[in-house]
Amino acid sequence: MVVVVADQIPDAVRGKMKLWFIELNPNVFVSGINDHVAKKVVNYLFSKSPFLSAMTLVISTSEAPGYKIFSLGNPKKKVVEISGLQLITNRLL
Repeated sequence: MVVVVADQIPDAVRGKMKLWFIELNPNVFVSGINDHVAKKVVNYLFSKSPFLSAMTLVISTSEAPGYKIFSLGNPKKKVVEISGLQLITNRLL
């Protein structure tokens, strides 16, 4: 499974994403694609989206803890790693 949360996505990228994802809310996408395709999608999104997109992606993996978090730009929620575990925290003011 892949979940994408973005602040802004270019229209061309958003249109392409609708091939693989359903859009639950504006700029919140979910898909059940497999791990191999998910990595290709992550690479595509990072290469075609500007830094200002402020994107967070969560993909499920077969390795512990069962997910991997990627981020682009400066998203509202920060990814931190504690003892090898990726967590999402609120940005401190």
